Amino acid sequence: MADYNTLILERLGTDDRLARVTLNRPEKMNALTPELFRELNDCLHDLEADQTCRVIILRGAGRCFSAGYDLTPGRARGNERRYQTVDAKKRLLLMNARTSMQQVTDVQLYFWNMAKVTIAELHGFALAGGCELAMMADLVVAADDAQIGHPGLRGLGTARNGNIWPLVMGMRKAKEYYYTGDSMTGAEAARLEMINYAWPKERLEANTLEFAERIANGSADHLAMLKLTMNRFYENMGIYSSMRSATEQDAMAQLTEWTYQFGESVAQDGLKDAFLKRDAPYRGNEGFRGKE
Repeated sequence: MADYNTLILERLGTDDRLARVTLNRPEKMNALTPELFRELNDCLHDLEADQTCRVIILRGAGRCFSAGYDLTPGRARGNERRYQTVDAKKRLLLMNARTSMQQVTDVQLYFWNMAKVTIAELHGFALAGGCELAMMADLVVAADDAQIGHPGLRGLGTARNGNIWPLVMGMRKAKEYYYTGDSMTGAEAARLEMINYAWPKERLEANTLEFAERIANGSADHLAMLKLTMNRFYENMGIYSSMRSATEQDAMAQLTEWTYQFGESVAQDGLKDAFLKRDAPYRGNEGFRGKE
């Protein structure tokens, strides 16, 4: 098995027919970096070519699956900025930013389309870019207390998984969570059929392996054919065009009033305080959800 700086790769199950890939930046809550995306892309390509691998499980080390893109000042969001995204006056160059963001979308779409059955196993936080990545798996399971959502919708851009939610949830709930950037528990996500199952955290690993083993009874090539048949239906509903369009809208959303305000808050108060200030209006007023 290859050595990775940001991932752990294991072979498990009957005859090692399961591959488990663990995002391994626990000290940073598995925040997504250019290096992590490069290594994940390489790892998935290697596993796709391996006939002995039938099902891939993607999970996170430590406290969570992934808290999102690494927003450390000076670090590119999710992938290398191979294109100059700002000019000498620090003005965003829209098409260059769009092209750079599409490079991340291409990795997400590969995860969606690769010729292996994939399962995302979520615990702790699966937020923003972490939620985007998880939504591209074929199947998703979670701890019942996991927090799943995209707070980045609050003044940081749009979500490339925005086109996925309408396919897996009803329109009203998809819009509610998109407009607010709220998170839901694993239990709520299962109830809304956003994910397949929510289990107690202490049973998550064992149940996920049992679920994967059940699927892995089929040969790798036959499972790939079943996945291709399934994916074609959703692709004909526009998943590729929708994801690319959503990525372009994500680039354009960097030019909105809300995004500029958040950027000014980061420059003035630092990232942590900017998040606290951004999220404050959403705290303590969720009681309406439990009202009849």
